[in-house]
Amino acid sequence: MYTFSNRLKIASFVLMIVGALGILGGFVMAPGTIAEAKEMVASHDGGHGDAHEAEAEHATKENDHAAAEAHGEEHDSSHDQHLLDQLKNRPWAALYVAAFFFFMISLGVLAFYAIQRAAQAGWSPLLFRVMEGITSYLVPGGIIVFVILLLSVLHMNHLFIWMDETVVAHDELLQGKSGYLNPTFFLIRAAIFLAGWIGYREYSRKLSIAQDASDDDSNFKLNFRISAGFLVFYLISESIMSWDWIMSVEPHWFSTLFGWYIFASMFVSGITVIAMVTIYLKSKGHLPDVNDSHIHDLAKFMFGISIFWTYLWFSQFMLIWYSNIPEEVTYYVTRIADYRLPFFGMVAMNFLFPVLLLMNSDYKRINWFVILTGIVILAGHYMDIFNAIMPSTVGDNWYIGIPEIGSILFFAGLFIFWIFRAISTQPLQPKRNPFIEESRHFHY
Repeated sequence: MYTFSNRLKIASFVLMIVGALGILGGFVMAPGTIAEAKEMVASHDGGHGDAHEAEAEHATKENDHAAAEAHGEEHDSSHDQHLLDQLKNRPWAALYVAAFFFFMISLGVLAFYAIQRAAQAGWSPLLFRVMEGITSYLVPGGIIVFVILLLSVLHMNHLFIWMDETVVAHDELLQGKSGYLNPTFFLIRAAIFLAGWIGYREYSRKLSIAQDASDDDSNFKLNFRISAGFLVFYLISESIMSWDWIMSVEPHWFSTLFGWYIFASMFVSGITVIAMVTIYLKSKGHLPDVNDSHIHDLAKFMFGISIFWTYLWFSQFMLIWYSNIPEEVTYYVTRIADYRLPFFGMVAMNFLFPVLLLMNSDYKRINWFVILTGIVILAGHYMDIFNAIMPSTVGDNWYIGIPEIGSILFFAGLFIFWIFRAISTQPLQPKRNPFIEESRHFHY
């Protein structure tokens, strides 16, 4: 049985403490007045390139005329308040991006685990305990995300503009969507999704452990049936979740591919973490029967789903860009104008880098090579979620600083602590899975 080492515990606690300080610092440094917001923007104008310089020049010209025109003064007042709201949103948005990112890793692993169960795959049973350990994070991760959503409903932040009754009162489009986008229904959907995901994970884990002590395959067969049924629920709930928790931060825009797009991101991130945790445990001598062929198959999934993600990204981007419909293309205009480096950078990290490194079959068997590629993939998909949330919540007033780094460190520490604590509670190798011998002797 794997023993959760004190060194790993200490490392995870240090990450959480440093991260918590960074999160707290982000909230403390957030401006409280319009004057503070203007001063903060002025101090960072140099770091955002020509787009900010042009905006500053435009704002200066606008302010020159504003003194003479009442309408201009009203516009400036509204703009200044919007700027303050965006800067106050920044620590919330940084917290939300990191919270959702680590939660989606666990959710992606849950989908992969259910697929292996439903397909009765013979190569993967040796990895089931690793997957079950990673999915244990669904409980704390899901609770944290739900609390952030609840605080949004309580108007503690402005992440979701459709929750602002004043905005909805002057927006016919949001009024038309109010039957679906309303706070109560929003939280009910979130609670149903979390209950379904966590409920399946806990019950499947219970059956998996019970199978080790059983004298027949009844638990295994039941696990197969509930996994097949769960995948139907998962595909529906994951799509709606992506609309609710991510796409609705920009409620005037929508994409019919968005559910699949977010699924591909969480799926490849989850598989990447399975590979990285497996390699770590094997290096410590805890998974002696896992061989290079298992790592090779995980790396194949990392390679293949990276291409699948790119296909969805390009399909969504190119169709919207080419059609050039104003209410649709504005989503990408904003990101290309204000988020050019993270927007195109994450495409390179999520496609070019993994494809070039993992295209050769031999490289998929080199552990350090898979770890290196995995780090880049995870960083790229964090930037993917960053690009989805930040433009609508903080506008062009973004940069990677204390709130963002602090949030990443905190949730990374919590994630590491929680999954390795869960992994240490049961033997790492299932004993009575009908396919355990096939998995032990798997070679590709």
